Amino acid sequence: MSGATMSGAGMSDEGGRAAGEVPVLETRGVVRDYESGGVFGSKRTVRALKGVDLSVRRGDTLAIVGESGCGKSTLARIITMIDAPTGGEVLIEGQKVDIARGISRQMRRKVQIVFQNPYGSLNPRQKIGDVLGEPLKLNTALPAAERRERAMQMLLRVGLGPEHFNRYPHMFSGGQRQRIAIARALMVNPEILVLDEPVSALDLSVQAQILNLLQDLQDEFNLTYVFISHDLSVVRHVADDVMVMQTGEVVEYRSRDAIFAGPQHPYTKMLFSATPRIDPARIRERLAAKASAKAAAAARTKDVAGSAAGNVSAGNVSDGSVSGGAGAAPA
Repeated sequence: MSGATMSGAGMSDEGGRAAGEVPVLETRGVVRDYESGGVFGSKRTVRALKGVDLSVRRGDTLAIVGESGCGKSTLARIITMIDAPTGGEVLIEGQKVDIARGISRQMRRKVQIVFQNPYGSLNPRQKIGDVLGEPLKLNTALPAAERRERAMQMLLRVGLGPEHFNRYPHMFSGGQRQRIAIARALMVNPEILVLDEPVSALDLSVQAQILNLLQDLQDEFNLTYVFISHDLSVVRHVADDVMVMQTGEVVEYRSRDAIFAGPQHPYTKMLFSATPRIDPARIRERLAAKASAKAAAAARTKDVAGSAAGNVSAGNVSDGSVSGGAGAAPA
């Protein structure tokens, strides 16, 4: 992880990691290569991830930030065991994940993902009750009645009602669909939830509702979150630690408070400076300065108008004197 600024793993430093504690999620030197080039051109290897190390404690939230194409979603697919890394290791609760040798259902249940576009990840031909019950049907031996009961309970837990159970995805708003996607991910009681831009497609008011829901669910189920985002204001609200990525590399990895108080890597500084900020004090200062400038301009205009009026009046008096003198009878 050359060039990265980070706190050492296993230390009770600003990253908040207790010595000797086994992380619920860990990656060691994860590399991911893709082949590019066609039949008529030479093939070349594109390295999307360049030795990524991370470590997340149970119940914490790691935010991964960076511009588009930096490798955030590629890393998410590897963590969720959708894709295999070209090199390096992924460990879940200290157990190495090896897709080539096969992954048990129990292991897959430990990590679930919520995608950015909930409508694209929901089967439009399935009713919501079936969407929520399907993970239980695939991963457990529960009878249909119990699957239905659990699906109904989870639907209520994410803020929807019994009347939504037999509706189709297209009948819901974006925020409601995201609630359904979160509920589906939680049906198999995962340890880790990977959230890939979960609120970026939602209105601001709905974003706040979903973020509050995620916080409540994390507290209730002791979930570990990997939160992928490019919105630093959201990251500041949800994260315990922040990992900044650039072109497949980790350039800075520290606690949220430390990184927002003083970003160290030039790329992190650039990201922070490019983010619009709402500062009420500065807004008030700017409005006050604008009002003062406007008042000063109005005063100057008034002074100029008064001076011009005085000059015109003086000119009239002078003209009258000359006129009177010229019209006087000669002595």
